[in-house]
Amino acid sequence: EVQLVESGGGLVQPGGSLRLSCSAYGFTFGNYDMSWVRQAPGKGPEWVSAINSGGSKQYYIESVKGRFTISRDNAKSTLYLQMNSLTPEDTAVYYCAARYRNRYRPISVADEYDYWGQGTQVTVSS
Repeated sequence: EVQLVESGGGLVQPGGSLRLSCSAYGFTFGNYDMSWVRQAPGKGPEWVSAINSGGSKQYYIESVKGRFTISRDNAKSTLYLQMNSLTPEDTAVYYCAARYRNRYRPISVADEYDYWGQGTQVTVSS
């Protein structure tokens, strides 16, 4: 059974940092492209960042470039999102998502992903 489990969310002050993790179970992690998608209260899902299956390419939505870093450890079947200089606009539930590697399909579209975690809450507030 495919399972994605996020952790690392919490309450942080503006300007602070958090590191999210997503542990993967039930599939060969290294064969899958991975993304982080967030959903703020009252809004639809927003794709945030993606990394290809081998970890050689990273992609970011413009609003997080220079502040967030996506990475993965295929040996540990774990995806990460390092978030720095957080602002209240980053407040959302963050989900990790997986799809079998496919270089012919857009990697930065949430609908392209087949497997999703349960999400972890990130709240940025003073």
